[in-house]
Amino acid sequence: MTTTATEQEKTGLGNYFIANYPPFSFWKYTFLPDAERALNSAPRPGVPLGLYLHIPFCRKRCKFCYFRVYTDKNARDIEVYLDALTKEVELLSQTACVGGRALDYVYFGGGTPSYLSASQLDELMTRLRAIMPWDAAREVTFECEPGTLQKHKLEMLRKHGISRLSLGVENFKPEILQYNGRAHLEEEIYRAFGWARELGFPQINLDLIAGMVGEDWDNWKECVSKTIRLAPDCVTIYQMELPYNTVFSKELKVLGNDEPSLAVADWPTKRAWMKYAFDELVKAGYEISSATTVVKNKAKTRFVYREALWRGADMFGTGVASFGHVNGVHIQNLDTWEAYIEKLNARQLPLGRAFPTTERDRLIREIVLLLKTGHLDVPYFRDKYGVDIRDEFRPAFDKLQSDGWLVVNGESIDCTPDGLIQIDRHLPAFFDPQYISSRYT
Repeated sequence: MTTTATEQEKTGLGNYFIANYPPFSFWKYTFLPDAERALNSAPRPGVPLGLYLHIPFCRKRCKFCYFRVYTDKNARDIEVYLDALTKEVELLSQTACVGGRALDYVYFGGGTPSYLSASQLDELMTRLRAIMPWDAAREVTFECEPGTLQKHKLEMLRKHGISRLSLGVENFKPEILQYNGRAHLEEEIYRAFGWARELGFPQINLDLIAGMVGEDWDNWKECVSKTIRLAPDCVTIYQMELPYNTVFSKELKVLGNDEPSLAVADWPTKRAWMKYAFDELVKAGYEISSATTVVKNKAKTRFVYREALWRGADMFGTGVASFGHVNGVHIQNLDTWEAYIEKLNARQLPLGRAFPTTERDRLIREIVLLLKTGHLDVPYFRDKYGVDIRDEFRPAFDKLQSDGWLVVNGESIDCTPDGLIQIDRHLPAFFDPQYISSRYT
């Protein structure tokens, strides 16, 4: 790699990973009437419905975190928020877009859902399940920070039908965890994982982050080795990015080119760590299921939340600043505590901004998100959208194929191993020109 190319691949400030399309920067409050129409319309036939619940509380704020989280709320504040969250789910359950559909998937994210006490979780889930039951859901995921778990809390989660537990391990080395703002300790990882296995959760996922500040090759290899010894059902590995609204982005002295002066691994290094981890996990019997995940058994270990959402499922995004998608309209909730609570106290949905998608927007969204699984099935898109994506997006596919990032083989399009690890930076090749922007959020 030339010096110039290496310079361009330093970890600068800004979003790298693509989570939606069109980009969030194009969503506006002026589109809220479209959101209201979508919520008050019957659902499109055959589209599943999911529920995301944002629990925005944490013991500490990770220095790389860009989510809406709070570390200063007391027990009364938490009670107020959980009441508001329940009201929101109740209001949504009464909208026409539900159309009698049962929940297909549920996801408790954060923040740190496991920050809540066992009694708070019991009360919240009991109330939620009375409004929108999830007994028939294919998957109910719950994110955990290992240091917040006790055995009785995990027993409570099993009682309420949690089928996929996601442990935010990120790293095993105490110094790296501490410097990056993580609150848990290494021994708490093993303790929490042991309890989860003992209680028989159907699927346990373990998260790692390649490129936390302070990471090096020796420690990364040790993290991968410790993960393999634990043998979770699924491993998710993120390459660390530095969005603008993080503690690191504010604390680090920034040079003239939006590049942190602190030694942060560049993208080639993070990709090398990612490749090493994937290679080792595959040797240990795992299969690659996306640009960020490996699973023990693709037939048994599924991530329904991702699979459904990336294929255009509806989802109620509940909680402060949450994102959802209903009847072709992207929706985000109000992004401040005060505004969110105030709306729900008035028994109004806390809608903040929206974006009504066209059929072409939805086609491109599925292409870019499903490319993150490493595979596109041409007949799928032909059946759903009446389009041969090989013809419709020929320049993008030709360019990525000639550069070695993917292979178009008949009616199958597959990322190469190197292409999959860095697919996010190539996805804007499929964006329509009006949605190409320097800011993703």
